[in-house]
Amino acid sequence: MPATRGRYGGIDAAERIATRRTQLVESALQLLGTDGVSATTVRGICAQARLTPRYFYESFDDLDAILLALFDEIAAEAANAVLQAVAAADQDARAKSRAAIGAFVELLTDDPRKARVLFIEAMGSESLARRRFETVRMFARLVAEQARAFYNVPHETDPLVELTALTLAGGLAEVLLAWLDGTLRITREQLIEDCTDLFVANGEAAVRLVNGRRATT
Repeated sequence: MPATRGRYGGIDAAERIATRRTQLVESALQLLGTDGVSATTVRGICAQARLTPRYFYESFDDLDAILLALFDEIAAEAANAVLQAVAAADQDARAKSRAAIGAFVELLTDDPRKARVLFIEAMGSESLARRRFETVRMFARLVAEQARAFYNVPHETDPLVELTALTLAGGLAEVLLAWLDGTLRITREQLIEDCTDLFVANGEAAVRLVNGRRATT
């Protein structure tokens, strides 16, 4: 039986494919997150991973496929970090907001390559730009869901909670981008604290408006 279909060194074919896929995605992160989208090619990714193109195409159809897979993995990692942080935080609006924003910012700035993939290089690729747009909306939905649950705001036709969440999620992405490129000259801790204050203030204002509207209908 060919090695690609059977066991080799005690590892079966599916495990070997999964290992090679991980190597390729890590290589894509290194290239895209360091040298940028214009310098990231299938050939370069394969060279970085020390694998032949044959192994690239067993997992990915083309360059866009691996870049989207990388983007999605980082976004999923960030979403999971945020949800875990919120769940562990005290039952207090500022504590939960601080935990969520801190987890998000720290994950992406502890490894600046990840932030560069999500916020900078995504703008240089049509497929990644679309995925970035979709991901901001995903995080906005996450913010809205958490806000409705915390403040006990029912799901109803008033879109103000979702509108506020989209404003905050999109704004945080742009603020983080400005901080990464040096436009905002503050510490990471100050960035997290200031964004937390803005999230809490805007969230509470939105809830007051929604409750006020409900009271008059």
